[in-house]
Amino acid sequence: MEARNTTAQAKSVNPDEIAHFSSMAETWWDPNGPFKPLHQLNPTRIAFVKEQLCTHFRLDSLCEKPLKGLRILDIGCGGGLLCEPISRLGAVVIGADAAEKNIKTARVHADQMGLDIDYRHITAEELAAQGEIFDAILNMEVIEHVADIPSFLGACNLLLSQEGCMTLSTLNRTIKSWAMAIAGAEYILRWLPIGTHNWKKFLKPSELSSYAQKSGFNITVIKGMVFNPIKSLWSLHDRDFSVNYVALAIKSDNER
Repeated sequence: MEARNTTAQAKSVNPDEIAHFSSMAETWWDPNGPFKPLHQLNPTRIAFVKEQLCTHFRLDSLCEKPLKGLRILDIGCGGGLLCEPISRLGAVVIGADAAEKNIKTARVHADQMGLDIDYRHITAEELAAQGEIFDAILNMEVIEHVADIPSFLGACNLLLSQEGCMTLSTLNRTIKSWAMAIAGAEYILRWLPIGTHNWKKFLKPSELSSYAQKSGFNITVIKGMVFNPIKSLWSLHDRDFSVNYVALAIKSDNER
């Protein structure tokens, strides 16, 4: 095993972001707590991940465990909101997060649910230095919080198998996203603690695509995620990327 590069380990980690999410670690599984928006968004995220992975790996999406046999990394897993349902779909799931308190919360909840999930307090760069390889990476609501996007995505590229794929989700940098995700969610509705998001770090789809290409990925699928305030439901949208959006990336030297 190669010796770890301690400079690379911390390059994508933002200490302020780690401190912010660590302070809320015990509330990850409270559906009415600070992570209420993620609880509401989760069914839509799961649907996208399941559909894209089944399509990419030519798996039967209708069977009970459609993701069985896949080794999946949830990078920046938080308290495990995505790890658990993906594990129930049959995948071998490794959840990684730079905040130790998040990992402790995730482990406790998985044990309570009787789920075998491998949670690790580790960064993407550290995992890559260990030579880990995964069939798929879930990179969901993370990239807008990292300090160094090229370092982070470069590590993700090293972690992904040649035939693998990565899902990403983030927020677009638009006036609408500022109004909804910051003014609305943080200041008016108080769904999120003030300071959870930095609008300047939101990424336009063209910017995400550019970062991905420079890190050896091509974005092959992109869909918007649209919130219906009347029904309090999220859904996928083929054209509306104005606030939240989700994408699929494959290695650029593995175009199908």
